[in-house]
Amino acid sequence: MGAFGLDGRKALVTGASKGIGRAIALAYAEAGADVALVSRSAEALSEVAKEVEALGRQALVIPADLTDREAAAASVQAAIEGLGHVDIVVNNAGGSNFLVEFKDLRLSGWDKLMRLNLDSAMTVCHAIAPHLLERRTGSVINVASVAALGAPLLAPYAAAKAGLVALTKTLAVEWAGAGVRVNALCPGWTATDLNRNLWEDEPTSASTVAGVPMRRWGTPEEMAHPAVFLASDASAYMTGQILFIDGGATAI
Repeated sequence: MGAFGLDGRKALVTGASKGIGRAIALAYAEAGADVALVSRSAEALSEVAKEVEALGRQALVIPADLTDREAAAASVQAAIEGLGHVDIVVNNAGGSNFLVEFKDLRLSGWDKLMRLNLDSAMTVCHAIAPHLLERRTGSVINVASVAALGAPLLAPYAAAKAGLVALTKTLAVEWAGAGVRVNALCPGWTATDLNRNLWEDEPTSASTVAGVPMRRWGTPEEMAHPAVFLASDASAYMTGQILFIDGGATAI
C-alpha cells in the first residue's frame, strides 16, 4: 500500500465496538496495523477483535468507561503495555442520545455530554502525550462532527465537538516540533446503529439528508478511509487540519 499502508503500526481506537470506531479499527487492521480496542462493552469489543484477528493482526480488548478519567488513563497505559508502543490514537468515543432546546436543557445533560465527547478525548491525549512526545512520532485523530459548526437541539454535543476541534489545533501546534501530528475528522450524517431510527424510515431518511448535496447518508467505512490516510505517511505534512466528510453539506 506504499505511503498509505500501516504495516507494523500500533493503533489505539476508542469507541471501537460499533459504528465509525469499529470501521476505523478494521480499516487499520486491513492496512497492516495492530489495534487496541477501547469501549465500555467487553462483549462487543471481543466481536470486533475476532474480525481484526481474521485480518491477521493483533487485537487488544480494553473495556473502559472513558468518562472516568482514571479509567481512561489506565486504558492508555494498557494499550502501550499490550502493544509495546502506540503510533496512532483515534479518539472516536462520543455521541448524543437526546435532542432538546437549549432553554430546556438540564445542566446534568450538558455535563454528561461534555465528559463523553470532549473530556474523554482530552484525558486520552493527556495520558498518551509523554509516550508520543518521547518517541517523537505519532498521529492523533480526533473524531469531531459537522455539529462543531453549530447544531440546533444539540447544544452540548455541538459545543463539545467545537471544543475538540480547538483542542486538535492547539495540540497540533504544541506537538509539531516533536513530530507528532494531530488532525480531526468531522463526519456528516453517517448511518450507524445510533441513528438507525432516522435512516431506516424512508421519509425521515430523505428529509434528514435533504440539505446534503450528495443526497445520501455516509457509511462508517467512508469515514474510516480518511482516518487511514491521516494515520499514514501519505499525510506526513498535515497537522492541525479538520477534514469534513459530509457529502458537501458544509460547502453551502
